[in-house]
Amino acid sequence: MRKSIKSRLVKSFLLIIVITVAIIEIAIINASKVYSYKSIENMLTRSIEMSVESFELFYGNYSLDDLVINDHLRIWSHSQTEAQIIDRDGNIKLDTLGAKIGSTSDYSDVESALKGKKGVWTGEVDYSNEPVLSVSMPLKDNLDEIVGVIRYTTGLGATNRNLKTVNSFFLFMGFFIIALATGVSILLSNSIVKPLKSLNKVAEKMADGQYKVRSNIELNDEIGQLSDTLNYMAEEIIKKDQIKNDFISSISHELRTPLTSIKGWATTLKTIKPVDEDLLEDGLTIIEDESDRLSKMVEELLDFSRFISGRVQLDKEPFDLRATLNMVITQMRPHMKQNNHFFIVDMADNFDVLIGDENRIKQVLINILDNAVKFTDKSGVITLFARKNNLNNIVITIRDSGVGISEEELPRILEKFYKGEHSKSHTGIGLSVSQEIVALHNGTIEIKSKLNEGTDVIITLPAPKEDEIEHETN
Repeated sequence: MRKSIKSRLVKSFLLIIVITVAIIEIAIINASKVYSYKSIENMLTRSIEMSVESFELFYGNYSLDDLVINDHLRIWSHSQTEAQIIDRDGNIKLDTLGAKIGSTSDYSDVESALKGKKGVWTGEVDYSNEPVLSVSMPLKDNLDEIVGVIRYTTGLGATNRNLKTVNSFFLFMGFFIIALATGVSILLSNSIVKPLKSLNKVAEKMADGQYKVRSNIELNDEIGQLSDTLNYMAEEIIKKDQIKNDFISSISHELRTPLTSIKGWATTLKTIKPVDEDLLEDGLTIIEDESDRLSKMVEELLDFSRFISGRVQLDKEPFDLRATLNMVITQMRPHMKQNNHFFIVDMADNFDVLIGDENRIKQVLINILDNAVKFTDKSGVITLFARKNNLNNIVITIRDSGVGISEEELPRILEKFYKGEHSKSHTGIGLSVSQEIVALHNGTIEIKSKLNEGTDVIITLPAPKEDEIEHETN
C-alpha cells in the first residue's frame, strides 16, 4: 500500500517538531536543575564563608576540640542548615543535628576541603530520606595551616519538588505545542496536497485524451509553475495534433495528385489507337515528372522518419566544401535561369575543408536553394554568401528577395510538419530535415525574414582544426 504525500509530510513535520521540542525540554529541565542547585550552593557558600571568617578571626589559636567544647555555636549561629566540624583525619568532631556519621573520608567535598579548596557534593545520606547538597571549606589557624573542615549540608527535597512542578508544566507545554503543531502540519500538508490532487485529476483527464481540460491553480510557487507547464503542454499537444492532422490531410492530397495524374495518363495512353506520337510523348513526360515528384515526397518522408527515430548515421570525412558549393551552384543554375532569377555567388577564400557527410550537406543546400526559387518571383535575386568568421565557423547565407515570412509564422517555420500560409512545400518537413542534418554536424540554422522583403537562411558549421583533418585523413 502506497503512503500518501500528506501522511509523509505530516510525519516529517511532526518528527522535526518532536525532536526540537524534546531537545528544548531536556535543555530547560537540566538548566532549571542546574540553576536551582547552583543557587543553593551559592547560599551555602556565603554562609560557610562567614563561618570560616569568624573562625579565623576569633578561634585561630584554638584547637578543634576547644572550639567544640567552649564556644562552638558562635561561628554557625547565622546558618539554618546542618553544620559539621571535621578534623584532618576526616572524623566528625561535631554535628549540629547529632547524626552519627562516623568518618567522612568517602565524601569528595571533604577531600577537596582538606586539600585547601572548596568542595561540593550531592547525594544520598543514611539519616535522611531525601538527597542533600553539601559544601565544605578548610579551617586554617593563625599559621595558615589546615586544622580541619567546616561542612554545611541542606536537604534538596523541597527544591526537587519545586523542580518537579516546573518540569511538569514544561512537559505539558511541550505536549500542547506538539498537538498544536500536529494541527498546523495537517493544514500545511493540505495546502500542498490539495493542489497536487487537483493537478493529478487534470493530468488523468489529459492522459485520457481530454486536452482541452485546464488546471485553474494560481500559486506563485513550484506547484503553480507545474500547473502552468501542464496547461502549456496541453496547448502544445493540441497544436502539434492539429499540425499532424493538417500534415496527414496535406500529404494525402499531395500524394493523390501525382498518382491521379499518372493513372489518368496511363489510362489515356492505353486507349489511344492509332498511337499519337506527340500525345504519347507528352503523357510519358508528365508521368515521369509526377513520378519524380512522388519519389521526392516519399524520400523526404523516409528521411524524416530516419531522423526522428535516430537511425541516421552520417558518413563523416573531410571534403572540399568549396567544390561542393560549386557543384550545387552548377546544379541549381538551370532551374534559376528557367525562372529568370538573378543568381549571385560570393565565396571568400578563407575556407576549403569541412569534416562531415558531403551528400547530406549537399541535400541541405539544394533544399534551401530550391525553397528560395519557389518563394521568389521571376526576375528576383538569390544570393549565396560563404565565409569563415572569427569564431572558426563556416557561415553560409542564402538570401532571396521573395515573399518573405510573417512575424507570426517565423518562430514556427522550423517546426515539424509546419506549412506556412504561403508555403509551396509538399510535406512541410524539408526545413526540419535540414535542421536535423545541420545539428548532427554540430551546426545551426537561423532564419531571418520580413514579409514581402525576402528571407535569409544562415547555416553555421564548425570548421575543423588542422589536427582533426590530419586525424580523419590518416
